[in-house]
Amino acid sequence: MRDFDIASLQFDANGLIPAIAQDHASGEVLMLAWMNAESLAETLKTGQVTYWSRSRGALWAKGATSGHVQTLVELQIDCDRDCLLLQVNQTGPACHTNRRSCFYTAMRDGAEVELSQPL
Repeated sequence: MRDFDIASLQFDANGLIPAIAQDHASGEVLMLAWMNAESLAETLKTGQVTYWSRSRGALWAKGATSGHVQTLVELQIDCDRDCLLLQVNQTGPACHTNRRSCFYTAMRDGAEVELSQPL
């Protein structure tokens, strides 16, 4: 075991790293978002998942306006240290479309199929 150093991660040229949020209890993949060193440090400090919003150019605490917060259970780092897997407890829907997961569309037999409706 070794101490974790955020600087050991492989951030892209914009200082970002992809972060996949997965429901800790069910294993369901909820969403993909981006983190920078500051948002990751805030997440580790508070336990509430905070991302970097590329569209707003600012930190984004998941659920700050909707109440649909993500609480970090465990952080996992991939082998290349360039992608994060966040095991979370999700309150309410994870997707801004009000669905449980952002991954609600599947390709089946050459067509798009909607897997879930908004809650």
